[in-house]
Amino acid sequence: MTPLMSVSDAAEGAEACARSAPVSWTDADVVARIQELEESMRAAMFEQLRLIAEAERRGLFGEHGARSMPAWLQGLLNIDYRDARGRVAVAHNVEDRATLHGEPVAADLPATAAAMAEGAIGLEHARVIVAGIKKLPEHARCHRLAEVDSMLAGWARQMPPRELAIIAERLRYLLDQDGAYRDEENQHEARELHYTTARDGMMVIKARLDRETGAKFAALVEPLAAPRPELDGEKDPRTAGQRNADALGAILDLAAGSDEMPRAGGQRPHLTVTVDFDELKRGLDRGDEDGMPGTLDATDRSITAENIRRIACDCEVLPMVLDSDGIPLDMGRTKRTAPAHIRAALLQRDGVCAFPGCDRPPGAPDAHHIVSWIDGGPTDLSNLVMLCGHHHRTVHGQRWEIAVHDGRPTFTPPSTVDPSRTPRPGGRATPAQHRALIERHLPRPRGPAHALAG
Repeated sequence: MTPLMSVSDAAEGAEACARSAPVSWTDADVVARIQELEESMRAAMFEQLRLIAEAERRGLFGEHGARSMPAWLQGLLNIDYRDARGRVAVAHNVEDRATLHGEPVAADLPATAAAMAEGAIGLEHARVIVAGIKKLPEHARCHRLAEVDSMLAGWARQMPPRELAIIAERLRYLLDQDGAYRDEENQHEARELHYTTARDGMMVIKARLDRETGAKFAALVEPLAAPRPELDGEKDPRTAGQRNADALGAILDLAAGSDEMPRAGGQRPHLTVTVDFDELKRGLDRGDEDGMPGTLDATDRSITAENIRRIACDCEVLPMVLDSDGIPLDMGRTKRTAPAHIRAALLQRDGVCAFPGCDRPPGAPDAHHIVSWIDGGPTDLSNLVMLCGHHHRTVHGQRWEIAVHDGRPTFTPPSTVDPSRTPRPGGRATPAQHRALIERHLPRPRGPAHALAG
């Protein structure tokens, strides 16, 4: 097999391109040339693979002092070792050989070799095919190699390598169900999850999950990690990693609020925070006073009073009097700042999140006190608004002002967000408000009913 383009052909093509700048080409010429170059590069790669196989057969790597063919190729071509090893593996399977008497011997994977020689598939396609066939059981490689090679090479002409890898795995599951089951059992045995608190107080999590658990994780994280809808033309500023972290936090909120979670000491799972009440009650804008932080009891790490005030908007509070050594002296009764009937009314009025433009908030919502509960704000509908976790943090961090007028919350942004500080209506509109809005812009005709054509 010969490549589509020889060195002289490539030189002539390069000279032709230099004489004619692409800016003067038609769209069809640009598209055609991109395709031609890709086919030429693929065919040239196939020719290189044949030479790599010949170089290994001659033992050239040893003559140059290298310990192996991939190591020699890595230095010769200035490529990664993984790339060099992959090229050597593919070269073994697509090279045409000859016997000692000069009789030609077809490549181990002739269909893959033919597709590469035509420039129809690339090196990564061939790597997927070689790796997929290598994982097949011995009986399949002995009796069905040509059939598998033909199928995978045919699919490779129609799909990218990532999709081809999925097909190759499905084929392996079909031909080696016992082996596939053993692999899944081994993955289950190899499962692990570790977590620790770093020196800066952040939690570091490392996990390797079997494919079933991994699929559950992805199914829960992906919808919660989707970018938020654009607000005033601005896209979600969070990175993919930040969105995933927020999604995990939302899943933990949902789990903590579930009655299905196991109880420890008769209590549902909860987050315990210890803080001096005077520090918690102190106004956040009094920067001249040095406030002491609280403590997250689960990790024994500090947390600012400002974040505790956000957490305390919608939680159960157990007052406890401690002495100077932290020993409990007296304790009161647990009080939930937003009881179930109030939360139900808020969900009916605000939906899951009342913040303007938040139409798909993740996780369990928080009942935010407009006037802080710590500062004596009442726990009633006129002083509460439902917020998702992200916008609850936004309201506290950016100091948005919220007011409830005629049963609907209004949000006023800080000057750092909107210099004009124009109030924005929030909350979920009721059917009556929808009807009034429509009638204001499209008055109903008086007299007999009229059909509206549209």
